[in-house]
Amino acid sequence: MSTSPVLVIGAGPAGLAVAAALGRRGVQAVVLERADDVGASWRRHYERLHLHTTRRWSGLPGLPIPQRFGRWVARADVVSYLEMYASHHRIDVRTGVQVKRVARAGYGRWVVETESGESFTGSTVVVATGYNHTPVPPQWPGVEAFPGELVHASAYRNPGPYRGKDVLVVGAGNTGSEIAVDLTEGGAARVRLAIRTAPHIVRRSNLGWPAQGTGILVRHLPVPVVDRIAAVVARVEVPDLSAHGLPRPTTGLYSRVKQGSVPLQDVGLIAAVQAGDVEPVAALQSFDDDGTVVLADGSRITPDVVIAATGYRRGLEPLVGDLDVLDERGLPRVHGPRTSRSAPGLYFTGYTNPISGMFRELRIDAERIARAISRA
Repeated sequence: MSTSPVLVIGAGPAGLAVAAALGRRGVQAVVLERADDVGASWRRHYERLHLHTTRRWSGLPGLPIPQRFGRWVARADVVSYLEMYASHHRIDVRTGVQVKRVARAGYGRWVVETESGESFTGSTVVVATGYNHTPVPPQWPGVEAFPGELVHASAYRNPGPYRGKDVLVVGAGNTGSEIAVDLTEGGAARVRLAIRTAPHIVRRSNLGWPAQGTGILVRHLPVPVVDRIAAVVARVEVPDLSAHGLPRPTTGLYSRVKQGSVPLQDVGLIAAVQAGDVEPVAALQSFDDDGTVVLADGSRITPDVVIAATGYRRGLEPLVGDLDVLDERGLPRVHGPRTSRSAPGLYFTGYTNPISGMFRELRIDAERIARAISRA
């Protein structure tokens, strides 16, 4: 059994940020990571991906993102930055450690159990396993009859394998929309995008001002006020795509954010829809016995490939499900620098999807958590 004052679970940006912020305050932390390298989830993302937030506002505590990575940092450069970050702060990362459970070990102590049988103890545990932890598999009726290729978006890397194929992408979030654009540019014969709920689309940048900046400015305003502002901005910046099968949403942008759905940043979808390269269609409802895809409007299509951008779960139940710290959605009841009365010394970070940018909030959270722990 190994002992450390603070145990951090997860060597993604959230966990590394907390460990670095603690180290700058003289508090030792050990980071436990199930993969063989830091930033594992970023290594698995599709190749086209860039940060939707600016380099300037996405740096973690104690080390800005290098200017050479450009304003919108590419996936591979995010991985390089996280490697650089861990090295710069000399963070003690133990890779290949699959954490099984977090449990109490007497008053004021925690034990982290691993699949290998090794245990770690500490007075404080920070859980930072990531917002996109466990892919949600599609559960459509009759899906087992589909004769084509069914892929979860977490397994998509680039459009190469789908060149010349008829592809249906299910899910109009940022991931599904970017994959759809990537497929059209990569030579897919036909690309349709199945949409259940019309997304809020925002320009990533307008006249040099990033959408993230607006998110930072308005995030503390009342929800109805932000909804009205966003509706006005959308009518100015975003063309009406209703004639192309993509109507404007009927609920407010910030109301949707509060329900857990961030707006879709346009990185080519608007132009692709206008050009007919990406065809919006109704939501996927089921599969016929012969494998035909049945859409919510009753139409039937026969794509070669279905890519399911059906989201992720946080996957926290096996770790802390018996500690009464999760709500009905499987999210931590308290987050950031606060700990639950029933579990003092157990912190969570990275389980929100803020309108002001994930990396920015991870930086703020890390500093607050480190301050709270160092005081304790």
